[in-house]
Amino acid sequence: MKSRREVNTRFRLVLTLGLAVVLPALTLIYVNFEHVKSIQRGKKFEALIHRDFQYLLSNSAQKISGKANELTEQAKDAFPSEADSDDEKRRKFDLILAKSPWFSHVVFFDAKKGVVIQQQRAQASEKELAGLEKMYSGWFSLDGPHLVEQLCKPSKPIFWYGGESDGPNGPIYSTTAIFAFPQFAKDRTVLGAVSFDPNYLKQTFFPQLLNESTSQKLSEDPQEANEPADQRLAMVVYPADASGLDRPLARSTGWNGGKPEVSLNLDNAFRGLAIGIKFQGTTAQAIAHRWVVQSFLILGVLSVLMIGGLVLTYRSVNKQVALARLKSDFVSNVSHELRTPLALIRLYAETLELGRITKDDKKNEYYSIIRKESERLTALINNILDFSRIEAGRKEYDFRETDLAELVRNTLDSYRFQIEQQGFALEEQIDPEIPKMKVDREAIARALVNLVNNALKYSDSEKFLGIRLYRDNAVLKLEVSDRGIGIERHEQSRIFEKFYRTCDPLVHNTKGSGLGLSLVRHITLAHGGEVEVESTPGRGSKFTLSLPLAQPDTAGGI
Repeated sequence: MKSRREVNTRFRLVLTLGLAVVLPALTLIYVNFEHVKSIQRGKKFEALIHRDFQYLLSNSAQKISGKANELTEQAKDAFPSEADSDDEKRRKFDLILAKSPWFSHVVFFDAKKGVVIQQQRAQASEKELAGLEKMYSGWFSLDGPHLVEQLCKPSKPIFWYGGESDGPNGPIYSTTAIFAFPQFAKDRTVLGAVSFDPNYLKQTFFPQLLNESTSQKLSEDPQEANEPADQRLAMVVYPADASGLDRPLARSTGWNGGKPEVSLNLDNAFRGLAIGIKFQGTTAQAIAHRWVVQSFLILGVLSVLMIGGLVLTYRSVNKQVALARLKSDFVSNVSHELRTPLALIRLYAETLELGRITKDDKKNEYYSIIRKESERLTALINNILDFSRIEAGRKEYDFRETDLAELVRNTLDSYRFQIEQQGFALEEQIDPEIPKMKVDREAIARALVNLVNNALKYSDSEKFLGIRLYRDNAVLKLEVSDRGIGIERHEQSRIFEKFYRTCDPLVHNTKGSGLGLSLVRHITLAHGGEVEVESTPGRGSKFTLSLPLAQPDTAGGI
């Protein structure tokens, strides 16, 4: 039965673990669980990804527009002056087009002198050139003054005109940059224009800029620098109308069709187009779902680990509480064990000292009892000392050539008086042909004495003690059997633990240290053998020490 003090100790332990560890940990896990659920419900994770997409698209749009403006400004700086002849203007236009393959044609319009247009040589066509001259002459003649007025404002140095049209191989997108010249008076209509080649836009300009944009990382965290393959980015440029995705203008590497996660309409140079972005092999929704599942799994694993840690902590502390109780019982039992032989020694010594015993045979009997109790006391103290050395790792064994049969007989002879005095029937079966072997004489004798003492203590009705020493092939076996209270099967694996005592009432009512069987096992293992027990409750027990006959030629310690 557990004492009230032990129950109170365990209750305080459970209460401390609950208030100091379990409650805060569960609160933290619950708060994180609710936080993940709120992220899942509000789609906050997806919103963060879309925000990053929007930022990347905005930067990409600015880069595309800036690149177009930069190329236009370079061409504008190389434009001919008013004083140049038409042939000189065409020569300078040829230089501009040679250095700028992204332009399909360039235009110089002067309301007083007319229009000069030059095409890329590879695209030069008299018919197309005549059509362009007619178009620009009519357009700039009508809208030229208004365009000059607008272009002279600092906020709008370039006017862009673009859109989708039908080409020989399907729809194409073209855009033209129109600009004025600050050296001319505002009331004079002088305009320049460069038109981007639709094929260059589709095959080179947009793909290069899209691939540069998709090479950027959504996160600057170095731990997230290497995204999984399915989370790499892909972008597309397409007409901004309802069916624009069916006829994309340009795509980055990895775009495999479908709808973009986020899109943004372009303006200025490429008004009428939109730019879209998505992951190559997954979606923001799928990533958010994966993150939520992983978060829940992590919280679940943390909960299991916390519960497992608490269980292990409780079991460990509970074991320490039980061990402390066993040590307390050990001190009490050892005190009783020491007191009994000391009391007998003192009683018989005082009787002899007072001279009340006059017969020599009676004196000899008293002397014998004093000697036997002294030996019993010595054995108990040696058990405690051996246990202390074993616990400290300082126990050493002295292996010497020994006649085991003689050692067993001498040990039994020293305890024969005690055996007979308690009314036990002793049955010895010792094989005289047992060969000598190297053992620690004192240790083997102590193991035998501990087994004999247990048999004497825990036999209440039928008092029988059997000792058998025999050879079984290459193994020497020493058996100690009794017909006492026996041991329950579920306790047979624990009886060799230090301080452990079975739940039988007779065991608890009988004083003992709880070290005997633990020492027996240690001694047997030190000799390279093993100890086994066969027991049936109410019918007795049999302990068997099995020692190999081929002992190691050493005198080491364990």
